[in-house]
This record gives sequence, structure tokens and C-alpha cells, in this order.
Amino acid sequence: MKLEFHHINLVADDVDRLHDFYTNVLGLDDIPQQNFPRSEATKDAGYDGQIRFATDGGMQMHLAERDFNVAFKNDQVINPVSRGHIAFRTDNLPAVLKILEENGVPYSDYGTAFSKEWHQVFFRDPEGNVVEVHQQVSTLDQS
Repeated sequence: MKLEFHHINLVADDVDRLHDFYTNVLGLDDIPQQNFPRSEATKDAGYDGQIRFATDGGMQMHLAERDFNVAFKNDQVINPVSRGHIAFRTDNLPAVLKILEENGVPYSDYGTAFSKEWHQVFFRDPEGNVVEVHQQVSTLDQS
């Protein structure tokens, strides 16, 4: 099982202002939104908040509209877009989930609620910080 640091998610009430700061003031590059196909949200599931993306060429920043109700809407416990989170990419999500379960770490499995192409799971570290681990959906059956 491989884990690699992938992105930092910051939440904001004004995503465009935050994106402008990181791209125009600090000089990070914009990542076009069409590079991240979104799942369609309904009134009962998903997330339809605004998201923008920036990068230094390696690491990514995902800038998302704050939504205090996304966990309730998706029947989950952990809300990844109330205060933000860090994210890791894996090549074996089932192995990660097994480790979490063996160590008594509760998690919220959002599946593809945020992205069509990525299966995302969120949990908290011992200090309460939200952590995401995700795997590309097309590779899940190969894990």
C-alpha cells in the first residue's frame, strides 16, 4: 500500500477571492476546473459548492466553498468542507480502511460524492484534524 501527500484543502466563503490570492498574489498556477469532473449533487446527497484549484507544479491546493451541512446531507459524521483537510492518494484504499478499522479509527466513506473519478474517505487524526485518503475509481477493483 502506497500513500503520497496529494493536496491541502482550504475552505472559504469567497472561493474566487482565495483563488485570486494564491494564483495572482503568490504566483501559483491555476488548475482548470474541467480537470476535475464533479459528481452531480442532489438535494439529498453530494456537494455542489464552488471549488477552484491551484498548484506549485507538484502539490495541489483545493479551495472549496464552506458548507456546514455537507455531512448531514450525505449521512456522514465527518465534514471535510467545514474547516478543510489534508489529503493523501493511495493505490489500495481497502488496505487503508482495514488499518483504520484495526486501530479503531472511525471514518466517513463519501465514495464519489465529490468527484466522479475518486473514491474519498475522511477521518480525524488524534488532534481532530480531518484527513482524506482517496483512490482513483478505475483502479479500485485492482487493489
